[in-house]
Amino acid sequence: MAKQKSSASAARHDPAVDEYLRLLDHQRKAEIEAVREAILAADPAVAEGIKWNAPSFRSADYFATVNLRARGGEERVWVILHSGAKGKKTMQDSVADPAGLVEWLAPGRGLVTFADPADFRRKKSAFQSLIRAWIALL
Repeated sequence: MAKQKSSASAARHDPAVDEYLRLLDHQRKAEIEAVREAILAADPAVAEGIKWNAPSFRSADYFATVNLRARGGEERVWVILHSGAKGKKTMQDSVADPAGLVEWLAPGRGLVTFADPADFRRKKSAFQSLIRAWIALL
């Protein structure tokens, strides 16, 4: 039986992302789908699409992209947070990240890593708070 999506996040699901994930052959596919649902559920303003050849999320502008490539051979799920397509906004000193989830790649771009399903479950609430804080600053 297929998992039931919440009505709020289901209304914002992009059929292109549904199809992309249906065809995706990735070891961490279940976690990628869980991250997708967490981001969509974090704020009603969040929508999704395929940008940079990966599931990406936007409010007024794109702010998060799931990184599907391995980094140093590690099998983890990464989410790149960015300050929109123009990437000019400094977030590093402004965004609330009390759980320390963000590894800063640049002042307007951060990386959130989930090592495994248990790690995602532990960080999910803090991650959703981070998403809300990030969106508020865009």
